Amino acid sequence: MRKRAEPFGHERASVFLADFRFRFPPGGDFPNALASEKIEGPTLHSAAAASSRKLPENFVSKLAQFFPNATPVRIPVNLTRVNLGGGQFSESTVIEFGTYKEVLFSSALPLEFADKLRIQNPDGTLDIDVSVVAVQYDCGKTAVAARFLKDVPNWIVKP
Repeated sequence: MRKRAEPFGHERASVFLADFRFRFPPGGDFPNALASEKIEGPTLHSAAAASSRKLPENFVSKLAQFFPNATPVRIPVNLTRVNLGGGQFSESTVIEFGTYKEVLFSSALPLEFADKLRIQNPDGTLDIDVSVVAVQYDCGKTAVAARFLKDVPNWIVKP
């Protein structure tokens, strides 16, 4: 029986070493060369492994797995969708994850891909338009990812 692969990024992280030049000793193998003093630049004394942070388990975190830079946040906001027919839908929710250009939250509104929304926090420091880029349904709940339509200078997640 074939072993089932873990979800992308699950308990793994990769290391990018673009600024280093390695000099491998003749007949040396890769792990031993990394553990040696044969590196130009900062010295790497031993091979290292890093595990990725584990996201809290809920239905929004399942969508956050598709956004590798998603950081857990808890920001209460008012979410407003203006229907093309003139109707307006609004609800209070919490931004649960953020990247420097997206927010992820749960919603009870009838949202679809490319819907335009306005997100405002209670003190008015966040008042921005976003566009829905992903929607995931899970047992009657909806997880939404929305991208900022312009730069947010005071956003807490930086690139």
